[in-house]
Amino acid sequence: MPKVEIYTKGYCPYCHRAKHLLESKGIAYEEFPIDQKPELRDTMIERANGGYTVPQIFINEQHIGGCDDMYALEAKNELDKLLAA
Repeated sequence: MPKVEIYTKGYCPYCHRAKHLLESKGIAYEEFPIDQKPELRDTMIERANGGYTVPQIFINEQHIGGCDDMYALEAKNELDKLLAA
């Protein structure tokens, strides 16, 4: 089972879209809502090498970027390989 972590904000449509893709694949994830826990924002930025927008997505500790990045991996048939590792 892959370790998937996603930093989100509740009102972010890209966050909802990213979570929906993961859920449609039956992938469990740990969500870090930075709007509810602002102290996590600095951790997210550090882990994402300066990425400050949400979502920021990590699969097995590897930063893959945001929602568009994850959908790009899906379009290239590379997301399932990451999730299977």
